[in-house]
Amino acid sequence: MHQPQRQAFSAASVPHAHRSRASNRAGRAASGKAAHRHDVSRRLRKTNLKLHQDSSGALNTVTGYGADYVEINLVRHTGSILVLPDGPVIPWPVSSFGQLSAEHFAMLSDAAPEVVVFGSGEKLRFPHPRLTAALTAQRIGVETMDFKAACRTYNILMAEGRKVAAALLIEA
Repeated sequence: MHQPQRQAFSAASVPHAHRSRASNRAGRAASGKAAHRHDVSRRLRKTNLKLHQDSSGALNTVTGYGADYVEINLVRHTGSILVLPDGPVIPWPVSSFGQLSAEHFAMLSDAAPEVVVFGSGEKLRFPHPRLTAALTAQRIGVETMDFKAACRTYNILMAEGRKVAAALLIEA
């Protein structure tokens, strides 16, 4: 019978994934610091990323926000607002989470968005389900998040072409 010939492998000829930790250490020590520096430089490679704002002025976009304001298309608003991709920014007559009522959320019913992104202020707080019941009855989803996350999420959904509304609570 013919037996296959066995080959002897040195640590240098065995692929990296098949080496033991001890042989890896020995190989690194034998090859010197230059190879180690090469590995480190490969892992620490810098990447530059340049972002460009979509210049579509036809849609309402959150262009900035802070603790007590939000900018829509570079226009600063210091009170709570309702924002849809098209149409005017609507002042939302609520200045604290405790003042929220079903009527405040019902203001979005006529616009019939797919989803309402509710920015509940600096902290994440969920409105009672009875406050959003009118929207839920019309099969309009309500997603609650803190104010800053709501601004970012609105922009993403709006850029995807979704029929979204943002209800942004800015507490006085």
